[in-house]
Amino acid sequence: MKTHYRELIRAYRPKDEMDHQVKENMLSLLKQHGDTLLTRENPIAHMTASSVIINEERTKMLMIHHKIYDTWTWQGGHTDGEEDLLNVALKEAEEETGLKSFKVLENEEGFIRKLDILTVKAHYKRGKPITAHLHLNAAFLLEAKEEDTLLQNKDETNGIRWVPVSEIDALAKEPEITPIYHDLIRRAK
Repeated sequence: MKTHYRELIRAYRPKDEMDHQVKENMLSLLKQHGDTLLTRENPIAHMTASSVIINEERTKMLMIHHKIYDTWTWQGGHTDGEEDLLNVALKEAEEETGLKSFKVLENEEGFIRKLDILTVKAHYKRGKPITAHLHLNAAFLLEAKEEDTLLQNKDETNGIRWVPVSEIDALAKEPEITPIYHDLIRRAK
């Protein structure tokens, strides 16, 4: 049975005061804008779901080199009307890595491991301008077998590879997001 995205967000237990503020701000935006945040109709903010995929030993993260952002990053995407945030994260993980099998790592609060409000810089996608906006992101933690076959999504990425945790900061060019990777990996140990 699917759990409504608002219920998942309400059930999320913040780890600290900043985490609490993110959750409250996200709930406030959802109250103001409703389900329009599930689509890209809202030009200011919309829901996304992402995942950090780690190997069984917890020593590597599976990263893609994103064409638009020109950096090594996690997997994720827009909900595009889908209310099941975990399903979105799993779908994006499969589309962007080619992997078919993941173990979803949950904790006592459930599957959402972190909520974030992420800024997206203005950019062009398929020749069309996309103005700066916010991603109301639910992050999940997935485990995959390092020996499983990877398949690069050549439409969206320039590469895919397992990256040792110690090398993440050197590859990723988004210093506002890399702490999220490290936090989620720490939570898996």
